[in-house]
Amino acid sequence: MKKEKAVSLRNWHLSISLDRTTTVSLHLQLVQAVINEVRKGRLLPGTPLPGTRKISDNLGINRKTVVQAFEELLAQGWIETQPRRASFISKKIPLFERNEVTLSEQAPFPLSLTESGLEAYALSVSPVTPSKLQFSDGVPDTRLVPFDVLSRAFRRALLISSRANRLAYDDARGSESLRSAIADMLRLERGMSVTTEQVCLVRGSQMGIYLSAKLLSKHAGCVVMEKLSYPPAREAFESFGLDISYVEQDDDGMSLDALAQICEHREISAVYTTPHHQFPTTSMLSLERRIRLLALSEKYNFIIIEDDYDHEFHFSHKPMLPLASMETAGRVIHIGSLSKILAPGLRLGYMVAPEGFIQRCGREILLIDRQGNAVTELAVAELMRNGEMKRHIRRALKIYQQRRDHAVERVRQTLPMVQFTIPSGGLALWLRFANTLDMNTLQTDAEGLGLSVLLGDLFSGEGEKTHALRLGYANLNEAEFEQALSCLSSAVSKQCQ
Repeated sequence: MKKEKAVSLRNWHLSISLDRTTTVSLHLQLVQAVINEVRKGRLLPGTPLPGTRKISDNLGINRKTVVQAFEELLAQGWIETQPRRASFISKKIPLFERNEVTLSEQAPFPLSLTESGLEAYALSVSPVTPSKLQFSDGVPDTRLVPFDVLSRAFRRALLISSRANRLAYDDARGSESLRSAIADMLRLERGMSVTTEQVCLVRGSQMGIYLSAKLLSKHAGCVVMEKLSYPPAREAFESFGLDISYVEQDDDGMSLDALAQICEHREISAVYTTPHHQFPTTSMLSLERRIRLLALSEKYNFIIIEDDYDHEFHFSHKPMLPLASMETAGRVIHIGSLSKILAPGLRLGYMVAPEGFIQRCGREILLIDRQGNAVTELAVAELMRNGEMKRHIRRALKIYQQRRDHAVERVRQTLPMVQFTIPSGGLALWLRFANTLDMNTLQTDAEGLGLSVLLGDLFSGEGEKTHALRLGYANLNEAEFEQALSCLSSAVSKQCQ
């Protein structure tokens, strides 16, 4: 069990009640109450206690009574004092005196959630300690965020929101100003015919996937995904009891021949895909396959959930427009993220779909978290309107392209036996190793050298061995990348000796 840290009570009220009808004196009741709180584990060793004056005011008793209680606790060794500072729960309380009572780690009732690999994935992509290196799944470098610009936008948003009384409950679909700004961006830059009413704000693309899964779960049919795909999306569909069928993929993306075969034998409710930079392999769905996917969607009446992953980070040429720009029958649910452009911690994404579907999403959001952060949404809307968002993307894009080129060159030099395709964009490489290499041993050896890596097996929906790993380079500067690559090279060399 993780050891809890002591928290100061100076800004909080002690939840202690005194009984004025009993014959036990008030100061002894207070003494016993503090001892009970310590034994139950609610007051931890080292916890600073409020001052005697504050306790007397809170409990409505004479300050001398509190002082008397503190003197008794001090004499018994339950608290200790420091001159001109405060009184603290003693750090020297004998173990036999403490009887911690905590909530059970196991729920006393059955849970419907099934065990999955989602926790392993979340743990793998979580930030590591500063002393440890990590090849992430492809996250941006938050050090590139223009914090001065961002802070000014947040300050103005907070002022405007408070003065205009916009900090109350609002539209569950998100602020109209940001939904309108997103609709404008999608029309002008991504060729999509979209109105403000067809946009719903979410706390990152994962929430959009989750909402789509929930609303689709009421329809018959399975969900189709690539064999190698985004684990949290897979888990979202499975959490609502949706059956998943998997198809192969290659350098041109999802196999449409395999999808067509499934369509002939099974009813399909949706196809989930990351066509722009396929996660995790970085391939792009070709134009020919996009056209065929839309045709199959119309023929077999299924929805396409388009996760527009890393659309902004495209290096070599003008990016291919989204599937949603090629379709007018409302069969595409388009999901995008603004968090990744700025910082994942901002938790901001969007969904684009027919207006009726978006209204349903709004009703579901009312049941989840009511609405997003009004200040964040207003601040980001301003950054989109005044061009700061676009300027940041251009600056970051140059740096990420330099990092990609450096990563490609150095991987080729350091690991010549590794196969990979240079991605036209995105924030990661997909490295394929020889089948003779033990990837689990590689991961263990890399961990021993202080490097965390993501094995390709983690992305396999059917649990197949991949002999690959996803190497996120964007969050590392050149010096950090060199250090991480050196660790990876050493781990590989260990098996080749």
